[in-house]
Amino acid sequence: MAAAGLGGGFLRQPAAALPTSPSFSPQPAAPIRGKPKKCLVYPHPPKSSRLSRSVLRWLQGLDLTFFPRNVNRDFSNGFLIAEIFTIYYPWDLKLSSFENGTSLKVKLDNWAQLEQFLARKKFKLPKELIHGTIHCKAGVPEILIQEVYTLLTHREIKSIQDDLVNFTDYSYQMRLPLVPRSTASKSIKDNIRLSEIISNPNMLSNELKVEFLLLLQMLQRKLSRKLNPKWFEVKPTVGELTLDHLPPQVSGRKYDAMISRKGVAPVSRNTGTGGTPLKKSV
Repeated sequence: MAAAGLGGGFLRQPAAALPTSPSFSPQPAAPIRGKPKKCLVYPHPPKSSRLSRSVLRWLQGLDLTFFPRNVNRDFSNGFLIAEIFTIYYPWDLKLSSFENGTSLKVKLDNWAQLEQFLARKKFKLPKELIHGTIHCKAGVPEILIQEVYTLLTHREIKSIQDDLVNFTDYSYQMRLPLVPRSTASKSIKDNIRLSEIISNPNMLSNELKVEFLLLLQMLQRKLSRKLNPKWFEVKPTVGELTLDHLPPQVSGRKYDAMISRKGVAPVSRNTGTGGTPLKKSV
């Protein structure tokens, strides 16, 4: 009876109260919780990026350690670039020798190793692109990734480089309305990074950069005044006023009539030029 009572109690026990074995403990729940995070972060394209869809699909197919959400920031230390090259050349480059950090020293060390690897493989990446990527220049990392994509896949895609040769925000400023455009001091602050000054403390080169930015600011200001004279209340010069009030042009028929009224002295055969008589030859 006791056994029956125990059996009856065991049958009435709810399923939720059954003791679970150690094999069904929340051990497999850890990878299940980790998967949604990866799905939420990885497939999304970077914010404010001009990368083409083919390059984005290529990056997603590489299964990188983390997907770049901010292209200017995430590619600056060279860690993701090194990981891309290790996927294609696993025996020539080791990812363990690279550090995923944000300090200037880490960035310079990583890119120095990458430059040595590129020199061994005879790959050509412009130093201007590497310099702009290290210092988070706007638009430069995207051009660098496109160059890496062309090197590794041998596929040509439409270039996203338009007028970013000087790696400044000049083209972006010209697309803005007149009011929110940067002043000269703001332009210097936005286009010269602190890491540039730390890595290259040469005063002469930094002064040349400042002078170049001031020249761009002057050209931008002059062009804005030329295109929007009413906004800047630019008064026309005397020459511009005379061009607006030119006298009516004289037609060809009236000009011929005026010449015919004055008359022209007839030139005889016995007279030379100027009306002087010609001497007869004996």
